[in-house]
Amino acid sequence: MSSPANDPRQPSTAKPYKPSAVAPQDLPIDYSGFIAVICGVFGAMFRYKICSWLAIIFSAQSLANMRNMENDLKQISMAMMFGIMGLMTNYLGVGPRGNKKT
Repeated sequence: MSSPANDPRQPSTAKPYKPSAVAPQDLPIDYSGFIAVICGVFGAMFRYKICSWLAIIFSAQSLANMRNMENDLKQISMAMMFGIMGLMTNYLGVGPRGNKKT
């Protein structure tokens, strides 16, 4: 172990870290928002309950990790609407009709 007297670092030259500003179009892709939209479309179009639930979960995750307010909010709201629409059609919609022979 070295003693504090032999420490070669200079605390007077230390500067706090300041992150550089990043343009909104240069931000990384929001994968959870993209997955939420895809799952929402599959849940609404093909009536997959699990996809509708996954769309709701991924859109909530994307909402919690939102970086760009304007663009991300549009994508998250679209994914949430697809997820809710899929759940409504799955649970409240008309089921498959069977052939009844009399």
